[in-house]
Amino acid sequence: MGNLSTGKIGEDMAAAYLEAAGYRIVERNYRCPLGEIDLIALEGDTLVFVEVKSRRSENYGLPQLAVGPGKQRRISKISLYYLQSRRLDPASVRFDVVAILLRPEKTSIELIKDAFELAYGR
Repeated sequence: MGNLSTGKIGEDMAAAYLEAAGYRIVERNYRCPLGEIDLIALEGDTLVFVEVKSRRSENYGLPQLAVGPGKQRRISKISLYYLQSRRLDPASVRFDVVAILLRPEKTSIELIKDAFELAYGR
């Protein structure tokens, strides 16, 4: 199974997991000129931008470790674009990461709420 299908399976699992946890998914695979955000959801009054990282093994480290400073800056810029283009001024914004390990013996899902703050810079 390739990376594309691993990502799609992970995003579907993450969306179902978040919905079961009380989130309401408002966008999937939001794309703009700056890039893509996997999921945008509401949890209460909080608008949550969610990065989903899925892996089939830990050979390249834990999935959540792939959301480093560069990825955080990119997601931050895309989130600002989203808010501006939709003319939204939510009460609260948060960045979550859903890390999924798709192992044959057991799949694990970890939700990291407030994984990082709005990141500026290069």
